[in-house]
Amino acid sequence: MLAVLLLGACATRSAHYYSDDGPPDRVPPGLAATPDAQPRSEALNPHANRPYVALGHTYTPDTSDAPFRQRGIASWYGRQFQGNRTASGEAYDMFAMSAAHPTLPIPSYARVTSLRDGNSIIVRINDRGPFLHDRIIDLSYAAAVRLGIAASGSGEVLVEKITTREIAAASSAARPVVASETVPALAPASPPAATVLASAAPVTVPLASTAPIPSPQVNAPTPRAASAAPSWSVQLGAFAVTANAEALRDRVALLLSAPEASALPAAARLPWVQYDGKLSRVLIGSLGDRATAQAWAQQLERFLIRQTVLYAH
Repeated sequence: MLAVLLLGACATRSAHYYSDDGPPDRVPPGLAATPDAQPRSEALNPHANRPYVALGHTYTPDTSDAPFRQRGIASWYGRQFQGNRTASGEAYDMFAMSAAHPTLPIPSYARVTSLRDGNSIIVRINDRGPFLHDRIIDLSYAAAVRLGIAASGSGEVLVEKITTREIAAASSAARPVVASETVPALAPASPPAATVLASAAPVTVPLASTAPIPSPQVNAPTPRAASAAPSWSVQLGAFAVTANAEALRDRVALLLSAPEASALPAAARLPWVQYDGKLSRVLIGSLGDRATAQAWAQQLERFLIRQTVLYAH
């Protein structure tokens, strides 16, 4: 879900990029030579592979080992999410070869090929997103640099899941799975919107916990009268682009539906978006007591690994 232009071009804004995000202040030396993620057999994360709802759409992760190929637009996400909790529960590392995908298993591995020049990389899927209709995968910053789309912010790609059978075959042959050699550039799709080329039918995996994911609140509570005492909310982010706020709201709702979040008050697990005419704010709660809101903020910071502030309204 999360990309902008690189370096000098980062001031340019477009609907294709997450305009509130960006590259790091300092790019580590040798980032363009970051090695591919090395596929290996890993146990699937039961919580991160449950069906979930984002931006009004229901997604059912496909945990089968069937081949999967998808053609569409890739973007990337950077410093705004650095260190935040991913859907896998791991902290996001923009300098690792990772990616977010709506339905590929977590964790799993995928080969991503640029349809502009045929370059390929291998990434580890450990997060959910993107949730906007014209994008199919969100790469880490390092992966975007490797693929050559960090400067442009997005690019048309082919995503291919590396199955566990392929990983096992590579392991038994005592050779690593590596990215495909450069192939001739393919003709761009028309239109460039995401298109699934081939995949197995989505399956719902039986899970130990079948509790429904709480639906995120869409609208703010009724505004208070001018003379009333202020209400306090925990603010997780403020965005110039409403779609970005909605994407963060859905991402946080997914994280807060995890069993590990059950220690938080129920009302502290329902993010919502408030638009004030200039910014769209991702908020949690609407409390009359500032001390309680502050306590929620501290709990949410620890769980989400994300900075919060109090917002009075």
